[in-house]
Amino acid sequence: MKRAEIAIVFAAAAFAVASAQTGPVPRMPDGHPDLSGVWWPGSDLTVRPLAPSPAPPSAPAAPAAAPRPRPSFASLYQPWAVEKAKTLSDKDDPSLHCITAAFGTLNVSLYGMGVVGQIVQTPKFVVMLTETYHGFRIVPTDGRQHRDDVPPSLRGDSIGRWEGDTLVVDTTNFTDSNWMAAEGAVSFHSNALHIVERYRRVDANTIEVEATVEDPKVLTGPWIVPKQTLRLAPFDQIMEVGCTGTETAALMEAASKVNYGKK
Repeated sequence: MKRAEIAIVFAAAAFAVASAQTGPVPRMPDGHPDLSGVWWPGSDLTVRPLAPSPAPPSAPAAPAAAPRPRPSFASLYQPWAVEKAKTLSDKDDPSLHCITAAFGTLNVSLYGMGVVGQIVQTPKFVVMLTETYHGFRIVPTDGRQHRDDVPPSLRGDSIGRWEGDTLVVDTTNFTDSNWMAAEGAVSFHSNALHIVERYRRVDANTIEVEATVEDPKVLTGPWIVPKQTLRLAPFDQIMEVGCTGTETAALMEAASKVNYGKK
């Protein structure tokens, strides 16, 4: 067999395997896509070695044009919020006190402050669970409206509706005591925070998530979150990443001693 023919055979086999792994979108008895599963970026996060080997010398490359950065939540701050952000740093991060983020450090609400989340879907609810700080959301999908009998909360009050095969999750009624993200990323918000997410399962192993974030008290306009692609994990249960304050005590002490150039 010629080399080209071998390549074609291997390519066809790879395509067949990929197709078999992908498969059709699973559905609930009512016909809606079943979003249930454990979802993550597709692999564990890559951690850079503490002492990487030096790269071999090479000829300097011509400088490339820097890509235009995408807007972030904090980049849309109103002038007063920009000034307030300058007074905040790692030591002010609410997550150091075991307070979960309102959205997510990786721009995925399902992950919270971690890198994995789980969805459990029933005919009336879509339950979204995160590993970090006991985070969860219960999203009714039976047509009910936002509740008016509950106080503001860290993760807000969510309701869902189906637009074709896309689950639209509308979340309001946030408290303003947490940040949008964690790990020292200054991202405070107000109690006017409003988040609309769109979840679409494109095949058996993939969900695409889009979100639009509004906060008229803090932002100059809506933040369109970059589309995120979530993969079905090779395990079917998440674990708890608890926080009691003991784990973060050393972090809080270290953060309080950092000199950020402020007098």
